[in-house]
Amino acid sequence: MAVINVNLPEQSYEIAIASGNLDNLGEQMSSLHLGKKILLVSNPTIFKHYGERAIASLTSAGFEVANCTLPPGERYKTLNSIQKLYDTALENRLERSSTMVALGGGVVGDMTGFAAATWLRGINVVQVPTTLLAMVDAAIGGKTGVNHPQGKNLIGAFHQPRLVLIDPEVLKTLPMREFRAGMAEVIKYGVIWDAELFTEMEASKNLNQHRYVKPELIDSILTRSCQAKADVVSKDEREAGLRAILNYGHTIGHAVESLTGYSLVNHGEAVAIGMVAAGQIAVELGMWQSEDTQRQDALIAKAGLPTKLPDGVDIEAIIKALQTDKKVKDGKVRFVLPTQLGVVTVSDEVPSDIITSVLGKMQ
Repeated sequence: MAVINVNLPEQSYEIAIASGNLDNLGEQMSSLHLGKKILLVSNPTIFKHYGERAIASLTSAGFEVANCTLPPGERYKTLNSIQKLYDTALENRLERSSTMVALGGGVVGDMTGFAAATWLRGINVVQVPTTLLAMVDAAIGGKTGVNHPQGKNLIGAFHQPRLVLIDPEVLKTLPMREFRAGMAEVIKYGVIWDAELFTEMEASKNLNQHRYVKPELIDSILTRSCQAKADVVSKDEREAGLRAILNYGHTIGHAVESLTGYSLVNHGEAVAIGMVAAGQIAVELGMWQSEDTQRQDALIAKAGLPTKLPDGVDIEAIIKALQTDKKVKDGKVRFVLPTQLGVVTVSDEVPSDIITSVLGKMQ
């Protein structure tokens, strides 16, 4: 088992990565001395695959388990879904020592975390991510929330998990499109933090299907990506400075997601588009070498991810949507821009004509 520590002033926790780890969920939670009542949250597809195993592990460790399933998809990441979690929590008399367990991808994790952050002013949450994207990104770091019709994750709270438990075996049932979406976040870590990881992925013949990626590379992807996220979060828990670099590709990516109704492109695909745009903006500003952006875009394409804007997305609408992004400060849009592989900077001095020009070339 690989164990990565997220070291925080108030509540540090472990990311535990091991094949078959799902069957150890109850045992690992027992060591945290949590209350007996558990609310397991999932979606119907994931619950069908793994729900009974998770419940069996928890009950064998002495926990009392209720469960709730939410519909899959970003468009259901709303306050209406949170209400269902609150109703189930009330029905099962969850207490302040109780725990919500998120078994699923980023949508399930974000909503479960937000419900846990706000139920009884904050109860425990444990993240058990089942998608690559959630394993390397969404489940770590305590960002929780739901979408507003005008923007992604505008409603939320920081609420760190007590444990992140990762079982790479569950990736075998992950649809190809979802695997590719996760690769976008992995490529992001290569660009912003870990040039060696970037080079490792470049050496792989195929990145767009789980079955074609060697197990050793999957292990490296999980451990190196989780370590990168843990390092950044440990240094800046609430995004006062350094943590903003984790938003590489997300500024334009979130705008694309919002403008397409969270249904045409998924989060990873949107981030891929955003990384292509951010890389080219950096080149236009003379901050990054064109050869490096070509390497990045080639890796994105190798992972089966888009490098162009979806048909019908209006550039002016993207520019307007950027103003509602959470990262806007004093009315200025902040971009994470690479300066070399493994190193990025944050800038709010990107002229709108350069953004327009770059997006125009991506149509």
